[in-house]
Amino acid sequence: MRSGRWEERARRLSLVDVLEPLPREEIERLNWRLAAFRLDRGELCFAPGDPADRLFLLHEGRVRLYKIIGGREFTLAVVGPGTIFGETSLTESSRQGAYAEALEPAEVSVIGKEEMRRLIREHPEVGIRLVELLSRRLRDREERLAEMASRGVTERLAALLARLAEQEGVVTQEGYRIPFRYTHRQLGSMIGANREAVTKALGRLQKSGAVAVSDRRLVVRDPELLRKLAGHVSPDT
Repeated sequence: MRSGRWEERARRLSLVDVLEPLPREEIERLNWRLAAFRLDRGELCFAPGDPADRLFLLHEGRVRLYKIIGGREFTLAVVGPGTIFGETSLTESSRQGAYAEALEPAEVSVIGKEEMRRLIREHPEVGIRLVELLSRRLRDREERLAEMASRGVTERLAALLARLAEQEGVVTQEGYRIPFRYTHRQLGSMIGANREAVTKALGRLQKSGAVAVSDRRLVVRDPELLRKLAGHVSPDT
């Protein structure tokens, strides 16, 4: 008889965005074949120079993908449960300057590059889902690069918090509560700013009434005002 743990692993695999189109028998096959492991907070899943022979399916926790440029960290993306990361391994032989760090305890499954290619060949809908995912991530990075080039820190932070509220926010009486406790340094790495500049910008957004801090978590009180501030606050540095 299959254990509850085995069934739970299969359920989590079926919830991964790019694997949702797979039939039950394929999910069960993957469940037997794929290894899983846990990451502690701050532990790296991969680093530059590691072989790019596998992709990762995130079932629990959050993972930050980042690069170090000129001695500064730049966050490329923060991914949550139910998605895939490390997808550039499909076209690379080694990790090209990217790190993957667990922001909180995480559970990850590993799928080999060739196994992923087999799934794409045999189940084209998986390939379509993967292309759609990559397109969304590329569009998000392009938008953030454009913001860094044309907007001040307060505007960039407002735009980031609006996105986080939309993607992660939990509706409460106070507003859209962002459940993960992002540090000012982490927020800065997402918008190309240092910790001190983020602290000042967050103070401006709190003073406007668009954002509040409750129990060390960010709360977006007025999403519409925050979006306006993202485009109409005077640039600062």
